Amino acid sequence: LSSPSGLTHESHKKDVEQVYLRCSEGSIEWMYPTGALIVNLRPNTSPASYKHLTVCIKPFKDSAGANIYLEKTGELKLLVRDGDRSPSKVYCFGYDQGGLFIEATPQQDISRKITGFQYELMSKGIASDLHTISAPCRPCSDTEVLLAVCTSDFVIRGSIQDVTNEAEEQESIIHVGVNKLYRQKSKVFQLTGESGNWRGQIKTLLECGVKPGDGDFLFTGRMHFGEARLGCAPRFKDFQRMYKEAKDKGLNPCEIGPD
Repeated sequence: LSSPSGLTHESHKKDVEQVYLRCSEGSIEWMYPTGALIVNLRPNTSPASYKHLTVCIKPFKDSAGANIYLEKTGELKLLVRDGDRSPSKVYCFGYDQGGLFIEATPQQDISRKITGFQYELMSKGIASDLHTISAPCRPCSDTEVLLAVCTSDFVIRGSIQDVTNEAEEQESIIHVGVNKLYRQKSKVFQLTGESGNWRGQIKTLLECGVKPGDGDFLFTGRMHFGEARLGCAPRFKDFQRMYKEAKDKGLNPCEIGPD
């Protein structure tokens, strides 16, 4: 977390401050913004790998006081306009497309303004999984499911207990009852005190029209800004079939023990 403050530059309203971020994910808050801020993402990886990275930013809900631009060799491209209210909207770009230039907008009272956002760096392959442009709701092929089992941040067998739709954010929250936990990167799925069962929530796009239904599914997906995002989710009996077929042919990319 980086928290520069514009009040230290009150007498130099055109100052440009540089901030260097070494982590692959985190957040930045610019309190009382004046002048401009250049955010330099310098992850602790080889510079040769930079071209394979995607940067995603998610502005805080109450972020205000500055415009956020993508800057490369002096050219600015507006990413987030001050005052835009798009809950949960995520902005992604290739690491090699430029850096972040944040410019404060004229304010009568800067003490009431804080510009802030979360950021994540990830490989371009993972980013394309998260933001499928062509068909985000289409079912995964057998090959995609088997690969998702090996590479996802979470893999669980479970059932849909309920679905909550959030029209403003254009998202659905799937409330999942977990029957078997194969893997999770973060503790999204946890034991509940009352029933002693594992439960958790997975988010997906509202347009996909997920509804509660009977039977077990294999839920896979990735963590994105602290939330579980749905990837491939076949019915569990279909996953068992495709896993067995691939195993019999020696083509399954990894072992998971689907029973």
